[in-house]
Amino acid sequence: MELRLPAQGRLETYQLVGEPVAHGTYSPAAARVAFAAAHVVADPLGDNSPGASAVIDWEHTLAFRHHLWSLGLSVAEAMDTAQRGMGLDWAATQELILRSAAEAPDGRIAVGAGTDQLAAGNHSLEAVVEAYEEQFAVAEAAGAQPIMMASRALCAAAQSPDDYRKVYDRILTQSTRPVILHWLGPMFDPALEGYWGSDSFDSAVAFVVALINDHVDKVDGIKISLLDASKEIALRNQLPDGVRLYTGDDFNYPELILGDGSEHSDALLGIFAAIAPAAAAALKALDEGDTAEYERVFAPTVPLARQIFSAPTYYYKTGIAFLAWLNGHQPGFTMVGGLQTGRALPHLAETFRLADQAGVLTDPALAVDRFRQLLRVSGVDA
Repeated sequence: MELRLPAQGRLETYQLVGEPVAHGTYSPAAARVAFAAAHVVADPLGDNSPGASAVIDWEHTLAFRHHLWSLGLSVAEAMDTAQRGMGLDWAATQELILRSAAEAPDGRIAVGAGTDQLAAGNHSLEAVVEAYEEQFAVAEAAGAQPIMMASRALCAAAQSPDDYRKVYDRILTQSTRPVILHWLGPMFDPALEGYWGSDSFDSAVAFVVALINDHVDKVDGIKISLLDASKEIALRNQLPDGVRLYTGDDFNYPELILGDGSEHSDALLGIFAAIAPAAAAALKALDEGDTAEYERVFAPTVPLARQIFSAPTYYYKTGIAFLAWLNGHQPGFTMVGGLQTGRALPHLAETFRLADQAGVLTDPALAVDRFRQLLRVSGVDA
């Protein structure tokens, strides 16, 4: 099977070579906790232009979550992958959390609780606390584990690490169940530069470790997304016993999840939504002690992940939705906020190639047909 793909300003014939990773139904992994951060499907008949309130295709959005659950993955809901702060407004977020949590099997869902209902601009620390409290209440009402998302409003309001401490102490003390903390680097959101009150990684780690130690009974783990394996390992090695490190490193996840024989990371990854069959197969191999198979399955997904999460990294959501469309999980390549325009056609063509080579085009014939449709509407006669 072949098609003509853009490459260096012209078209070239590409021969598909990938063998799709086997489907099937999987049980949740035993050796690792694995969350896939899921995207939302835009209603193609809704006004999802930039700045408009999100209009979601609930049927396909929830069906995608059932797809992830069927592969043994848990769902990290309403995270940055779902376009928090990039098209998904708070009203739609609340409905998304409640709908998804109501359908989650065995409580296999955690949900983002942040402060994005606050308008852009300056806010007091008390306003930040109240915003977090409102969103934690939604998570609690849904019966879902809360993920305390990094806050743009807090980053703008805080004058020192002490201000972060005031907010986190309040929220963690009040939470009724263990929380996953969320450390998102500026490559994912430039507004979070200097989070935790310092531009020094070592100072930030010291702050976070002290915070967790003081609330160890309220912290399940921390997700770190800095795309730097050495920094993740440095934090992981300092966490108290029983507190998980959830890798958010979409560049280095195979080695971090595998670990070094004494320590390992669990997973809370956007890329798992794009490579879900491969993630399920790799984690199954790890459960069976077959590290060679684990590495064989994951290895070709890494170039794909590095393509999807390439700079500007915050547009990675476009690649996630693009692959969902190619694989038949949504009827069109549209996104809330019009974010389908976040990546150019040559970028999407390379994403297609790498997805094929990683074996995550689950129906290659459908994927070829849909990419040809994209070429036609883009004005390319292939």
